[in-house]
Amino acid sequence: MLTAAKKEFIEFMMSADVLRFGDFTTKSGRKTPYFINTGNYKTGAQAARLGDYYAACLQEHLPADTTALFGPAYKGIPLAVSAAASLYRNYGRDLPYCFNRKEVKDHGEGGFMVGYQPQAGDVIAIVEDVVTAGTAVRESIALFQKVAPVKISSLFVSVDRMERGQGSCSTLDELRKEYGIAVHPIVTVRDIIQFLYERPIDGKVYIDHAMKERMEAYLRQYGAE
Repeated sequence: MLTAAKKEFIEFMMSADVLRFGDFTTKSGRKTPYFINTGNYKTGAQAARLGDYYAACLQEHLPADTTALFGPAYKGIPLAVSAAASLYRNYGRDLPYCFNRKEVKDHGEGGFMVGYQPQAGDVIAIVEDVVTAGTAVRESIALFQKVAPVKISSLFVSVDRMERGQGSCSTLDELRKEYGIAVHPIVTVRDIIQFLYERPIDGKVYIDHAMKERMEAYLRQYGAE
């Protein structure tokens, strides 16, 4: 269902030039006609609003036994931080957060985790930008195998691209079956198509008939069965 909150979030991504249309390549190597670049959020106001959207999704779906939020470097770092701040400010739920270094620190306390240091038995929720083929999630799982024996229970993303993973089923189903991870998007690509098709944003239509056909063709090629 395309709720008012989802429409508002899509407009928010458009206003921040985060949701873009053209010719792009995803982390999994797929050529795509649209892209979500959360690296384009750049102001305090945007960070605050973004955190509120994530916090609302977290409040609705976050397992009660979750002990920490994890934001994969680099784009996941501000997402996890803003989400944790909004989760406390808006719902009184105070969860620690952590993120990884791309390079292991070889001085001071060392290590490659910043913020909360995950412990054995922790239940972790990943806060990311999008889910495509699940590449970033698998990298995070491999990372935690070097940190502590934790359970990664859930993944929260801005957009579910509704694509298949390494097989024929959806990435969400793969993550659920392989690792027991539930994925919770704020919006899906179908929400985006439905809301923006032939709808002008600041006087410009971003998903006209031609772009809609490109997006549908992409989903026919890479979408989950």
